[in-house]
Amino acid sequence: MGDRSQVLLVSRRSLLFGTAASLLVCGCEGGEAPAKVDARAYQAFFLWPGVRAPAWLKQAREVYLLAGEVRHGADSTFVPLRATPKVPGPALWFVIRVERLDWNEAIHRDVLHALSLWEAAGNRISGLQIDFDAATRGLSDYGRFLADLRRRLPRRFKLSITGLMDWSAGGDPQALRQLAGIVDEIVVQTYQGRHTIPGYEAYLGRLARLGMPYRIGLVEGGSWDPPPRLAEDPNFRGYVVFLLKDQPRHASPAVRTNGPAVS
Repeated sequence: MGDRSQVLLVSRRSLLFGTAASLLVCGCEGGEAPAKVDARAYQAFFLWPGVRAPAWLKQAREVYLLAGEVRHGADSTFVPLRATPKVPGPALWFVIRVERLDWNEAIHRDVLHALSLWEAAGNRISGLQIDFDAATRGLSDYGRFLADLRRRLPRRFKLSITGLMDWSAGGDPQALRQLAGIVDEIVVQTYQGRHTIPGYEAYLGRLARLGMPYRIGLVEGGSWDPPPRLAEDPNFRGYVVFLLKDQPRHASPAVRTNGPAVS
C-alpha cells in the first residue's frame, strides 16, 4: 500500500486498541494459541493500492478495492487512488476511505460517476463501501450521512460500511437500529494496522447487538479464534481478509471448511 494509506492504517483505531489490550485475559490464557489467518482459506478480501494481488485472488467471490479517499481539507474532493479496473471473476466492492462526512454536491457526483465507470468497464459491482472511523458516540450523525448517501445511490448497488468492535458493546441501541435500516452490511474490523487487536473475543461475543448483517474483518497473518456459536448467528455473513504488502503466500489456494460462504 502507499505510504499515506500505510500511515492511516497503522494510526487508526488506537483508542480501541488501548482499551482492548486490557482484556487479554478473555479467552487468551490457558488455552491453545489462536490460529493464524491464512488468506487462501477465505473467499472475500480487502485489497488496497500498492498490495500485489496474488494469482489465486481471481478465484475469490468478492474483493473490496480501495477506489479513493475523501480527505480533510478546506477544498475537500474525492481523490481516486486507482484507475478503473477490469476484473473478471470476483464481484467488486467500490471502497472509499472517508475522513469527513460533510460532503458537497461535487463529491457525491464524482463518487457516483466513478462507480458508474467501474460498472461500465464490465465489472460485477456488489456496491459501495464507506470506510470511516465513526466514534461509538457519534453513530447518530453517521446514520444521517449514510441515509442521505443511500438516497443518492442507485438501488442496484448495496451499501456497506466498516465498523469498530466497540459498537457492539457501547453503541446506542437506537443509533444501531437506524444503521440497520440503511446499510446492507457492516464489516467489523478486528485488527489495527497489520495486527489483530488483543482481547477481540470480549467484543465479538456481543455482535448480536448490532441487529444487522455483518462480516468479520481479519488481517492476513493475524490471529483468529471464532467465538462460540458464531456460525449460528443468522446475521453472520462470513469473513473479509485484509491482504498485506510483502506477505509470504503459497501458490495454491486452500479450501475454507468452517463458517458460511460469503455471498
